[in-house]
Amino acid sequence: MLKGKKIIVAVTGSIAAYKTVYFVRLLVGEGADVRVIMTPAARDFITPLTLSTLSRNPVVCEPFDSVSGTWHSHVELGLWADAMLVAPLTANTLAKMAYGIADNFVTTVYLSARCPVFFAPAMDSDMYSHPTTIENVRKLQGLGHILIEPQVGELASGLSGKGRMEEPEKIISKISEFFMKKEEFKGKKVLVTGGPTHEAIDAVRFIGNHATGQMGLALALEAAWRGADVALVMGPSPLASPHPRIRRYDVVSAEEMFRECHRLFPEMDMTIMAAAVADFTPAAPQTGKIKKRTGMPEIKLKPTTDILRELGKIKKKNQLLIGFALETENEAGLALEKLREKNLDLIVLNSLRDAGAGFGYETNKVTLINKKGQQKPFPLKKKTEVAGDILDAIAQIAGIKPAAPPKS
Repeated sequence: MLKGKKIIVAVTGSIAAYKTVYFVRLLVGEGADVRVIMTPAARDFITPLTLSTLSRNPVVCEPFDSVSGTWHSHVELGLWADAMLVAPLTANTLAKMAYGIADNFVTTVYLSARCPVFFAPAMDSDMYSHPTTIENVRKLQGLGHILIEPQVGELASGLSGKGRMEEPEKIISKISEFFMKKEEFKGKKVLVTGGPTHEAIDAVRFIGNHATGQMGLALALEAAWRGADVALVMGPSPLASPHPRIRRYDVVSAEEMFRECHRLFPEMDMTIMAAAVADFTPAAPQTGKIKKRTGMPEIKLKPTTDILRELGKIKKKNQLLIGFALETENEAGLALEKLREKNLDLIVLNSLRDAGAGFGYETNKVTLINKKGQQKPFPLKKKTEVAGDILDAIAQIAGIKPAAPPKS
């Protein structure tokens, strides 16, 4: 899948830069046209001559070569590429990418790139788990960039933990898989919902839940990466989603989410309802703030509109409708009942009894159940990987075949 692809490899100042030798060689062996660029610090770990020899192209470290008098245009290079791989990615360059700081050739090329960007962090485990690093990784993912997750293992510090850059073969595999699926959903319109809903009690209080929107965003990004035009209806969530193929509609309440989904649904080929929509809402929310001195108020609740059920009623034969079920007992039975009652094509089941699954985690453990009642369980995975599994299942139901690898 990499034959003829134009790929920028950006190397930053990490001891893991020695691995660059292996994946540059693998990329070239797959037939890719590779251009290596380096930060000044990266040259302390590996020489430009080595990577130039392996890539069969000059390596660029500075925009202007005073010896040859050559000017290297970061804009032209950024527009040239089919993909950009930043590996290894240090915490320093990660922060620069997240905040748009362009103080070297690598970061200026990054800001000029109009292609998919893959990033493979490499740093000590304490650095990788620091809140600022976590936030910066999320920012890049929110921009539609693809994280190549670091692994647990021995680190340069002599300690063992998460922060070891992924192995070269796995990096190449992830890039190849991306190009294989890139145009899979081209021309398809996909509606995704995510996040919680907030049901107003008064002007300052609400009934809500612990949903963060991570699963919905992961699904929207996965569909966009595969070529779909995505409408993301998101409940209250701080997560950004500025992918060019994602149109975002922010809502607050279950009623607002229903109206937006009902409006968008008729034009959609596929709808994935991943939002944690409130089942009940206050019957008479107060316009002002309820005062404590007035005593404990009695809050009467009424059911919210069942969005899945209503969409299932108007679903056409050429549309797919996918729901989620979060259960605590008789999980599979209740999920299958929900699928049939609401005219769904697939339901994604997870359980609050599974450690690391559900609200507030970056991981999830799901079982996919189709209309025939067939179940396909998956182990605990990152939500980004779960999104891939769900889109694979949807593609199978829709009869969408991934691109075949080119014949050798």
